[in-house]
Amino acid sequence: MKILVIEDNVRLTESMANILRKNNYIVTCVYNGEDGLAFALTGIYDIIVLDTKLPTMDGITLLKTLRKRNLSTLVLLISEENTPSDIVTGLDSGADDYLAKPFPTEVLMARIRALGRRKGGIVMNNILSFGDIELNTSNLILSTQTAKINLTRRECELIEFLILRKGMISPKETIIEKLWGFDSKASANHVEVYISFLRKKLSNINSKVTIDTIRGAGYELKYTEDTVS
Repeated sequence: MKILVIEDNVRLTESMANILRKNNYIVTCVYNGEDGLAFALTGIYDIIVLDTKLPTMDGITLLKTLRKRNLSTLVLLISEENTPSDIVTGLDSGADDYLAKPFPTEVLMARIRALGRRKGGIVMNNILSFGDIELNTSNLILSTQTAKINLTRRECELIEFLILRKGMISPKETIIEKLWGFDSKASANHVEVYISFLRKKLSNINSKVTIDTIRGAGYELKYTEDTVS
């Protein structure tokens, strides 16, 4: 899951980023409102952690701009202000949650997990399920009832992305933007290599989940149960 942190306090930003990365989130940090808006509008992030007070453009203005442009990315608004009117303003401007500073690390992580569940597919303790597989995004383990295998960080990000998009076709371009970033030099070949790695690992744990290639369109995660005729 990709998270964009827009916060001008460098020390706080680095602290949040380190915590999130230790929990296997992909994090981008931006330190002013105008840059934050540009990054947010790419649409490649799952959650935005947004401070209300920012240089060049304040957080509330940024948030309203995102919503006016129909960007539905989940936003956790963070602020030093904690009055009822501040919270109401933030939520009415389009925030999905509001967190007052200072906040304990465990509260931040709980709010991120809650937003992740709202996005769909994520169960408690960073566990994702599809068909006969279970993915633990905390320890990078993919398992069935009979076997389990360790994934690399990138493999975990890719299978997580495909699970969250179950029932949809994922073009290579979308995968590149989501996993490597919109300004990355990654190519379609990078995607093909990691798809190949994942197919082998799914086979190694005897899963009936497959990653199907849809010619000219992309990839789709599918599950075929045994049937009795």
